Amino acid sequence: MESPAQLSRQNSTVSNVSTHRARTRQDTADTTNELGQSYSSILSEDSVYAPLHTSSSRLRLAMADPAHGSQPRRATGGSGEAQPFAKGGANQPRYGTLPSHIGSNINVNTSRTRRGAPISPSSARFPRSSTMGSYQHDSYEHSPLGIRRPMSIVGLKESIREGWRNTLRRTPSTYDPPLDDGKADDIDNAAEASRVNGIRVWYSSFTSIDWLHDAIKDSRRRHRLRRRKSFRGRLKNALDRSTGWFIVTIVGLLAAIVAFSIVRTEQWLFDLKEGKCADGFFKAKRFCCPMSVDNLTAATSGSLIDGLNPLSMYRPDRARFISYSEECPAWQTWAELFDPKDWKPLSFASWMTEYIAYIIVALALALTSSALTLKLTASTSFVGRKDSSSVVSQTAPGKTSNADSTQVASPPTTRKVLYYAAGSGIPEIKTILSGFVIHGYLGGRTLFTKSVGLAMSVASGLSLGKEGPFVHIVCCIGNIVSRFFNKYETNEAKRREILSAASAAGVAVAFGAPVGGVLFSLEEVSYFFPPKVMWRSFFCAMIAAITLKVLNPFGTGKIVLFQVTYDQDWHAYELFFFLILGVFGGVYGAYFSKLNYRWSKHVRNGKWLGKHPKSEVAIITLITALLSFLNPYTRMGGTELVYNLFAECRPGHSHEGLCVNDPALVRPVANAIAVALLVKGALTIVTFGIKLPAGIFIPTLGVGACAGRILGLGIQWLSMVHPTMPVFDSCKEGTQCVVPGVYAMIGAAATLSGVTRTTVSLAVIMFELTGTLTYVVPVMLSVLVAKTVADALEPKGIYDLVIELNQLPYLDHKAEYRWGVLTVADVMDKKVDVINVDKTNTVGSLRGQLSRVFGMGTLDGGFPIVTRQEAGGLRGWKMIGYISHNELEHALNVVGDEPDTAVQFRPLPPPRDYEPSAVSSIHEGAAEPDPFDFTMYMDQAPLMVQAHSPLEIVQQMFVKLGARYVVVVNTNGFYEGVIDKKGWLQFLNELEEHS
Repeated sequence: MESPAQLSRQNSTVSNVSTHRARTRQDTADTTNELGQSYSSILSEDSVYAPLHTSSSRLRLAMADPAHGSQPRRATGGSGEAQPFAKGGANQPRYGTLPSHIGSNINVNTSRTRRGAPISPSSARFPRSSTMGSYQHDSYEHSPLGIRRPMSIVGLKESIREGWRNTLRRTPSTYDPPLDDGKADDIDNAAEASRVNGIRVWYSSFTSIDWLHDAIKDSRRRHRLRRRKSFRGRLKNALDRSTGWFIVTIVGLLAAIVAFSIVRTEQWLFDLKEGKCADGFFKAKRFCCPMSVDNLTAATSGSLIDGLNPLSMYRPDRARFISYSEECPAWQTWAELFDPKDWKPLSFASWMTEYIAYIIVALALALTSSALTLKLTASTSFVGRKDSSSVVSQTAPGKTSNADSTQVASPPTTRKVLYYAAGSGIPEIKTILSGFVIHGYLGGRTLFTKSVGLAMSVASGLSLGKEGPFVHIVCCIGNIVSRFFNKYETNEAKRREILSAASAAGVAVAFGAPVGGVLFSLEEVSYFFPPKVMWRSFFCAMIAAITLKVLNPFGTGKIVLFQVTYDQDWHAYELFFFLILGVFGGVYGAYFSKLNYRWSKHVRNGKWLGKHPKSEVAIITLITALLSFLNPYTRMGGTELVYNLFAECRPGHSHEGLCVNDPALVRPVANAIAVALLVKGALTIVTFGIKLPAGIFIPTLGVGACAGRILGLGIQWLSMVHPTMPVFDSCKEGTQCVVPGVYAMIGAAATLSGVTRTTVSLAVIMFELTGTLTYVVPVMLSVLVAKTVADALEPKGIYDLVIELNQLPYLDHKAEYRWGVLTVADVMDKKVDVINVDKTNTVGSLRGQLSRVFGMGTLDGGFPIVTRQEAGGLRGWKMIGYISHNELEHALNVVGDEPDTAVQFRPLPPPRDYEPSAVSSIHEGAAEPDPFDFTMYMDQAPLMVQAHSPLEIVQQMFVKLGARYVVVVNTNGFYEGVIDKKGWLQFLNELEEHS
């Protein structure tokens, strides 16, 4: 244990950093309690070195009595029983403050933080990270008296876990840290730009970002860089310009490496359901005997056709056993491994052995993937230092606010628990790129769970794909890489530029289509896509595609398995059949979206399945395995099925019996494909949305390819039986008149367009998959017809319906609304609490006002700051600013020990009256600002609109300006109400329902 002299030196060092927040108060404790309280205030998570924003701040507001703000209540756990405060006893000081008795007459500690920046007097107002507290926690824990003792095993585990989280987060206290290293003129310009817009703190989860504030912030940063004309300044400027290109390069490389790992793992796990390779346990069948996977000789194709009759599919598949024993001697089935001496490929016992092994392995893979998703990625477990405790109460079912019941106007709403690794992730990525914050959704834990769980879920044989989740995975990589650079870490709007490029790289590694990936990011995912972002997206997608090509995940030189080429051109009479496929794709897409939405809303979220998501996974996996094993086309992997359906028939290749030269064999093949279509279509409706990583691209492509292949086989049969029909006059002698694979490709494109409502990007992806522009017109025709038909039957695609189902606040910038005679006055919220500067506002009164708002479940709002004025003989509320809930919460935490002290909100003087010397003196610490002056957190230039304005103006403010809130005033300039982004979204949803 350290001596009292060492403790005194540490306490004095910390005290000088926080002298602007501590107030002198009488020391009535004895020497032992003084030592314990002083030392615990340094070591506790709530010391001055902890981030001032958010991890437990709103919980403290809820626990505090407004009338006695300095007397904190005891926190309650999930059971409602009182729990003591953590690691410091009941006398622990408030968040962001230190007791005055620690000492204040020693120089400021200038030791470096983890970012490397020294703690200077000017930056002492906003501590950037938890430094001393985190170091001292490494080997000791607290006793109730604040005296250190050797850490126990439990404490050591908690310390390691917390240290790992701190390493990933590295969170500064405020979103806009003050400048402490600039020159006087730089500080003057920065203060002039930021003082009107206000200093912001970190956005909490489930809130929207302020695009305007981030644009102003980045403009100020670039201004400081560009004005430096020295060699060092020019070098920093060049490095700043190249940062974005460096990040997208790293993202492209890592995206290809992660995709390669997932594909190789998925191939091995998928084949593990059937057996293992004798040459190596971790070898997939493709690499154990590559010739037997891609090429089935014509000699075995006839026997394979015998097993395609759906009426005889319960019989053992003779050709499958022939291919195992003769084509691939190194591959061992489970029946052969369990009884190698008496193994007979045509026996019922061996067939049942493989059937049972197939089901067991599929269940094990799916349940493991679901367990990882449910255990590691629940939204309630992602509450970090950037979040506030009100988010915890919103996301945790069954928990209510601890605020005084007399102050809560209505019970807080309970937010639906989301599992971040479940689903494809594209709807959530769209919401995040539109300006919504979901902490943890793009983090390292989600990346790990999504990658491992995706390989297992696809390998289990469920009707899902891995291409859509690749977008989420690569966006996680982009988010993690960008956080190492302060330019993107402290600017949410700039970080979304990297995420747009990452989404393009995700599509590039999924389909081997870099150009299609850029267009997909532009058309479907991104919200803000300037030319600079397009160039970087194209570069990132190119790097990802090249790297994946070099890695060669399939051993064939292809980026994706179902890349095909066509040598034959299309004929004019085929346009009619392509039109039919477009209609089929639109009808299927519309009704698939409807049925999946209703299943998810009424069945999956029902009483029993809603509480037992793992049981749903087990039931669906069992049904899928029971049905898929019986049909060769449902049994094979989704990408392999799409490849064989797309493929053009050439001599020596039967493509799993799909290449038919005898008219008598067309019907059994078509019947088997029809069974696969029905099974895949029905299973996809109930599978998409279960609690494990799952994409929609491959199952939809498979359904459309099956429909197209059936139609192509029918036309091929017609051309073989009636070759003299007039429609076949354009066919040349000696060439194949109909290519069924082309119909499969066009049917797949039309079906995917009907489900996702993508058009241009989907067409380009198909061009890159086929490597030819020959079928530009057929693909464009089918895609446009499919989208038109689907929009007529169901206006929203599957991603928009998932956004609606998960209650994500996504503002669609492409939607059009009929406003009628409504004006801004009909939509604005007139009941928003305001802060009246004409009366005395104390820390305690503002805490009570903020607690009431949080108790009503409001997370993303603020308080208009008004004063009474007279204009034109009329009196009204004059706006002087606006302060968000997060900023007010942060400011109250700084001065939390003085509940009776008055707080000031005052408009700053005009820019010409703001002397540079005064600004520089503030940042140099010569004149410490008053911590009870909250003007620095106030937005003095909010967007305003008159009450009689048309609603289209408000829509454009939110969509094109990226506003977070709009203040409504009357013709005299007096305050009338507020429209925030979430309130506007709620109004738009009601408008859609009535229309």
